[in-house]
Amino acid sequence: MSPRQWSFPAVTVLVTLVCLAAVFGRALSSGVDGSAELRTAATVFVGIFVQATPFLVLGVLVSGLIAGFVSPRVLERVLPRRGASAVAAAGLSGVALPGCECSAVPVAGRLMDRGVPAAVAVTFLLAAPAINPVVVVATVVAFPGQPEVAGARVVGSLATAVVTGWIWLAVGRPEWIRRPRTAAPDQLPDGAFARLSVAAATAREDLVEAGSFLAVGAAFAAALHVLVPASWFEHLASDMLLAVVVMAVLAVVLALCSEADAFVAASLSALPLLPRIVFLVVGPAVDVKLMTMQAGAFGRRFVARFAPLTMVVAVGCALGAGTLLVGWR
Repeated sequence: MSPRQWSFPAVTVLVTLVCLAAVFGRALSSGVDGSAELRTAATVFVGIFVQATPFLVLGVLVSGLIAGFVSPRVLERVLPRRGASAVAAAGLSGVALPGCECSAVPVAGRLMDRGVPAAVAVTFLLAAPAINPVVVVATVVAFPGQPEVAGARVVGSLATAVVTGWIWLAVGRPEWIRRPRTAAPDQLPDGAFARLSVAAATAREDLVEAGSFLAVGAAFAAALHVLVPASWFEHLASDMLLAVVVMAVLAVVLALCSEADAFVAASLSALPLLPRIVFLVVGPAVDVKLMTMQAGAFGRRFVARFAPLTMVVAVGCALGAGTLLVGWR
């Protein structure tokens, strides 16, 4: 089924919700104004959503342009073919190719189809959504006056991608990966209009999907501010190990887009920076949405091995980078 067919119902639902909010806006406003808790939750939700949306839109636009105009053949020619240096080059290539996790999975699959080693492809898969300029700028904006947070995120995410790639290079087996028979083609359509259509369809689909996850994340952060007693945050902040575990699990469950997750992390200001850096590094590397997409692209045997490996490496690299750049705070 084409992206247009998939995205149309989601767009219809989104437009319907916006129209309903416009029609019943006054009644909703009155209900929110009548409760201090709802006012707080609404302020947190709107603040996160408004701050994150420009970066989300920019990210999906760039991702769509890459899908429409950059063939995996280009990456195949740029990336080295063999050894540890190829893995390192694939990690660094993520700086130059912005894109969300959703777009990185099919690109990595097409690279494998073209004969690029699996270790190189999975390194690109982990690096591209985590260290690209859009994500870095979004993190800097979300944490004003704390550039070390963005630095720790970049270092931790790049280390996660490269270390995971090196481990997969050493222990990975071809039989662990099963590409579907109808894998995505690596040929771009002919003509500028056709490529623009592909870019627009990809951007629209990614925006609706990523926007829904951003809304869930913003709602979750708002609920935490209202429903969770301050004493719980104080206890979590006083137990660094527990805070790290909780934030790592939240990153997996919430499955936020990498262009927007920094604003959710920044809203949890009662927690130390180190657990929030773990949240930022783990999220683009392994979450429930990614595992589902990877199972479809590479098979369940791949996910059963790759997801636990990535989780352990991501937490370790995040702790290392965070401790080095922000300390235990």
